[in-house]
Amino acid sequence: MQRRHFLVMALLGVLWLHTPATAHHGWTGGETIELTGTITAARLGNPHGELTLDVEGDSWTIEVGQPWRNARAGLEDGDLAEGVELRVSGEHAGERLLKAEQLWIGDRHHVLYPGRI
Repeated sequence: MQRRHFLVMALLGVLWLHTPATAHHGWTGGETIELTGTITAARLGNPHGELTLDVEGDSWTIEVGQPWRNARAGLEDGDLAEGVELRVSGEHAGERLLKAEQLWIGDRHHVLYPGRI
């Protein structure tokens, strides 16, 4: 009986610890959408970058990768700056929130998450 109680408590503990990580980092498998607009604000850094994109007068939050992921995708300093025209495709993660999977700046294509496209 004690062993069963221990196993149940251990399982609940693992599930409890996993929940916050999933809530912050989870990809829900939501609808993939594409947006085009102008970056009006950029906060790049850890744990991930965040852009504000003006899409036909609506303000969208775009989550981009961590600095190392952005660099691996070929993004350079200044690519994700205020005033840049951006086309982005990714997971619609909430009202006016998009988790970017790939970006187009001019004729350059940047894939942040190759395994998700």
